[in-house]
Formats: sequence, C-alpha cells, structure tokens
Amino acid sequence: MPNVLILLDVQNLYYTSRQAYRRNVDYNALWARASAGRRVVKAIAYAIDRGDEKQRQFQNILRAIGFEVKLKPFIQRADGSAKGDWDVGITLDAMEYAGDVDVVVLASGDGDFALLADRLHEKFGVAVEVYGVPALTAGALMQSASRFVPIEGDLLLGRPER
Repeated sequence: MPNVLILLDVQNLYYTSRQAYRRNVDYNALWARASAGRRVVKAIAYAIDRGDEKQRQFQNILRAIGFEVKLKPFIQRADGSAKGDWDVGITLDAMEYAGDVDVVVLASGDGDFALLADRLHEKFGVAVEVYGVPALTAGALMQSASRFVPIEGDLLLGRPER
C-alpha cells in the first residue's frame, strides 16, 4: 500500500471554489479520494485564524476527518491589504515528509508550488498529485504535477448559490 502525504492550502481552496462554482470543497470527499488504497502518513490543513466561531467549527471538522490543522493569524496591514499565506510552511512540511511517502497530494492552485512539485519529484522520486479548481489552477503547477485532479462535481458541497 503506497504511503501518502496530504497538504491542503485551505485559503486557496476556499477562494477558488467560491469564485469558480460559488460552492465549498467537500473535504470528506477529498480525503476519501486522496487516501483511497493508500496509507496516510501525515495530513495537514493550513488555514488562517480570524478567531471566529464558524471558523473554529470548520477547523474541528477538518480535525475530525483526520487533518492536523495549522493556523496562522490573519494580518490586516495599515494600508488595508491583508497577509496570510502558508506557502513557506507548506513547502517546509512537504520537504520534511517527502522521504517517508510515495505520493504527495497538494491541494492548491497556487503556481508558486510548481517549483516545489518539480523538486519533490527530482529529489525524492515521489509522485505529486495536485488537486485544484481547473479554471483557477496555475498552468505551471498542472504541468509540474504527476497527476492533476480537478476539484469539481463530487468534490464540492451542495449546489451553487444563486
């Protein structure tokens, strides 16, 4: 049974699925698809903590599915812009655990991860599966992936909002 590492870029998944479909990702379905026939060595969901109750409930759902949830505080800059991405943290964890797995599942559409996918394949010989919203996933990331899995259909919750 192949070993798998699952890394979720929660903010990217939230905003891309909302923009493309006006729906949310079904994290139970994503877990089931990414882990099917595999042993999950580590599964981490990276999120931004705004401190509200609805977010805490969502984080608890992710934990109940089997994800370790890593949080970073939401930072509102004086100029009104916001900061809160996990690119470096995701990269560090991917490099730390890649030697223990056969497959790295990276759920994100962020093109910055194309270099990471290339490096994981070259240095560790692992397959890198990218789960992303097709219309909003960087072409470079899809090309760097061993396999691209579109987030659509049964990987989404409910029906589109009107």
